Amino acid sequence: MTSVNNLFQIAAIQMVSGASLEGNLSSAESLIADAARQGAKLVALPEYFCFMGHRDGDKLGIKETPGKGLIQDFLADNARKHGIWLIGGSLPLQSGETARIYNSSLVFGPDGVPVGRYDKIHLFNFRKGEEFYDESVSIKAGSPQAKVVELPFGKVGLSICYDLRFPELYRAMGEVDLIVVPSAFTYTTGSAHWEVLLRARAIENQCYVLAPAQGGRHENGRRTWGHSMLIDPWGEVLACLPEGEGAVVGEFNRARLDEVRLSLPALKHRTMLNI
Repeated sequence: MTSVNNLFQIAAIQMVSGASLEGNLSSAESLIADAARQGAKLVALPEYFCFMGHRDGDKLGIKETPGKGLIQDFLADNARKHGIWLIGGSLPLQSGETARIYNSSLVFGPDGVPVGRYDKIHLFNFRKGEEFYDESVSIKAGSPQAKVVELPFGKVGLSICYDLRFPELYRAMGEVDLIVVPSAFTYTTGSAHWEVLLRARAIENQCYVLAPAQGGRHENGRRTWGHSMLIDPWGEVLACLPEGEGAVVGEFNRARLDEVRLSLPALKHRTMLNI
């Protein structure tokens, strides 16, 4: 990276994805274009942007080989078309197992070339009354290591949804400028913890947090919390979309990030670095 942009428009896309791959990609295409029209140079899609089936195993039917497939071509084409950095929320990639996939986030440059990949590490498991989820049924956990990519405005830490509850992952990223958290938080857990966890990650890491989410009632009966948002390094919510599809566009400001770290140099005060 030879230079750093001080001001950079970034966007979180919110969707209510269903069981039609083609329909989801069409919706995503329109929302990406809308964000680009608003000046966004980095656009992030939510978890499962391409598909939310009726059963856990349905996603196996659209899994792709890394570097080849309709979904990956879609991401590359849209990044190239709009000249943006595009973070593809999550999509199912082959894991080497017949019954499970990796839930993977891919990053594409303005030339349509992939520049980063992160496979979700922490797999959601939740039971409350009749509400039950267990991602490990159809998803294989990625290798337990932090993933950071360098983009024109700084270092970007990659994570997905349930990872948000594990602050040690974000500490392992080192000093990043932006954390991206594409998610499909349930309505139950999102209403209780979504914003407070996102703001905590921004405050403790003194960086921007961009959180694109699923937000609404899905074909399969699931209800997701939404509230896609952009948070600054002081923990202030700069923009938020409570529910429904749309683009949350806001500004990454290098001067603001530097100001927060200079006025409260908490990252330099850390002493328990090897624990």
